[in-house]
Amino acid sequence: MSYQYHDESIVTELPEDTVFVFGSNLAGIHDSGAARVAAQHFAAVKGVGRGWAGQSFAIPTLNEHIQQMPLSQIEHYVDDFKVYAKHHPKMKYFLTALGCGIAGYKVSEIAPLFKGIHPNVIFPESFRPYIEADAISQFPDLTAEMVHSFICDEVIFYFNHGYESFEEALEQTQLSTAEKAIALIVLNEELYPRDRYGRGREHEINDILAKLNGKIFDFHDNSEGPMIFVSAIIALMELYDFDEQDFIALWQGKINIQHPLHRTVKKH
Repeated sequence: MSYQYHDESIVTELPEDTVFVFGSNLAGIHDSGAARVAAQHFAAVKGVGRGWAGQSFAIPTLNEHIQQMPLSQIEHYVDDFKVYAKHHPKMKYFLTALGCGIAGYKVSEIAPLFKGIHPNVIFPESFRPYIEADAISQFPDLTAEMVHSFICDEVIFYFNHGYESFEEALEQTQLSTAEKAIALIVLNEELYPRDRYGRGREHEINDILAKLNGKIFDFHDNSEGPMIFVSAIIALMELYDFDEQDFIALWQGKINIQHPLHRTVKKH
């Protein structure tokens, strides 16, 4: 099944036949993130934390106390949305990366819940590898050579020497198509000074910088350069779900790292 995707930019208007789908809380308090956008621009209703309202559709990821719901409960609400989308095929649904902001879940945990949904849903680009039938092939194993090439060798060099985009810089590398796709996800991820959900990540980035500094890098300050550099490493760790100790071993060529989708397949 083929789906459409959006680039996850903030939108304030959509065509009349397109509904804004966002993560909500059961209290119906829409005061932050995509929920705030839904209330300000797509007629989400205060006190309504579930289902259709105006040009919006709320899928709860937090309970009435604004606490994280278990994934099994979120899946129940996602299933309700799947039924709704199927029964309203003339409408399109602009799905945000719900559950991946305040609720604290990873894309790898939320995105698979939507597999098999009606094709009138427009997904965030970050969901693509978990939705498409060939998802596993889109996540090559990480190797030291691959990571070196786009975190601090060719790509950073070329991007700082006249190339207009990471895409253009990546064309100068020997990375495969799949590896370039992963590099773009990581390099374009917003983490510093705030991430795409508006959360400040500076303390976290500083913590990882301190753990890596002196082991595989040697930064003399916590200026913007090192912070952005380490934010790319954090984006990679979050995409492949591993920690800084594994990154050190990866960087030194001691291990390769598989994506969680590969690990899941092997477990079964």
